[in-house]
Amino acid sequence: MSTERKPRADAERNRARVLEAARALLAEQDDVQLPEIARAAGVGVGTVYRNFPDRRALVEALAEQRFAEIAEYARKRCLDGKSGVKRYLRHVGEVLSGDRALSSAIETARGTAGSEPRGDALAELETVVARAIAADQAAGVLRADCTVGDVYLLVGCLSSVVRTGSGDWRRFAELVLEGLLPRG
Repeated sequence: MSTERKPRADAERNRARVLEAARALLAEQDDVQLPEIARAAGVGVGTVYRNFPDRRALVEALAEQRFAEIAEYARKRCLDGKSGVKRYLRHVGEVLSGDRALSSAIETARGTAGSEPRGDALAELETVVARAIAADQAAGVLRADCTVGDVYLLVGCLSSVVRTGSGDWRRFAELVLEGLLPRG
């Protein structure tokens, strides 16, 4: 039996408010500090530090939240065998281009480790992407040799295009997606 208690409802609400405020503030400025986030969330600074001992921990929580949101989208919208991998890549592009500040904060917090998912978030995304690939392959809309590793390689490239502004990420995605069509 676990001795770990479930957080109180108000503590969970406060944590969610802190994450929401942090995400909004990071969209405006990249050097936001925890006391500023506490004010914006309407909680005491102690509440922020109880949940997130430092800025890096807060940014990691935001990264996990982002990856969970992407996985949820994929579970709901990409498993029908009707070009789910295509929808997944486009959605990832939209998320990355719409929230560049969070991507930058994740990269800064992690140093050279990048902004890709890790741990449970990575496992969850790999599972749902594998299911999307299998559904698309079964429907004949995705080449038979496409793997989860291939999709993550493409996500990494897409992320680079968005991050560096080296071109139109939508055009890049369309070119890439042509390469994923079944070989005829």
